Amino acid sequence: MSKTPMRLIVMGVSGCGKSTMAAALGQRLGLQMVDGDDLHLTESVAKMRAGIALEDADRWPWLDRIGHYLAQAEGHGRVVACSALKRVYRDRIRAQAGDVCFVFLDGDFELIDQRMRQRVGHYMQAGLLDSQFRTLEKPQADETDVIRLPITEPVQDMVAQALQALQARLHPAL
Repeated sequence: MSKTPMRLIVMGVSGCGKSTMAAALGQRLGLQMVDGDDLHLTESVAKMRAGIALEDADRWPWLDRIGHYLAQAEGHGRVVACSALKRVYRDRIRAQAGDVCFVFLDGDFELIDQRMRQRVGHYMQAGLLDSQFRTLEKPQADETDVIRLPITEPVQDMVAQALQALQARLHPAL
């Protein structure tokens, strides 16, 4: 009997720690990890570098690539760091990927803005954070495939909380 590969999305606004958390979960669970930023079209990256917020038309092919990447998971599975800001974006990923679990990194504007201003070499500018928060539709209670974590905790504590929630919800054998 083969076990279905795990498919995870670590989601939230830019600067909340998605890449760090996805890498940590991938390492702990033996999952292949990709940063969703690496799946953006060149044109979308150029827009963000120029401080221009993406529109839905820019996001659809990106979300499809993320969903397809997850759908092709083998072995233990895959984890993607992806903003997935709107419910319709999450639904689009769900439609492509099948059984997926979202780990929502929840934090306030001031903390994330401070973090973004300290990071170096990322194309997503701190000035676009307003747009990210305006776009964000926090997952609601009926999205039962979402684990919500506050970003005020140390990463190792967030990983432990995510693993505990995953064990309880998805894979009792973890």
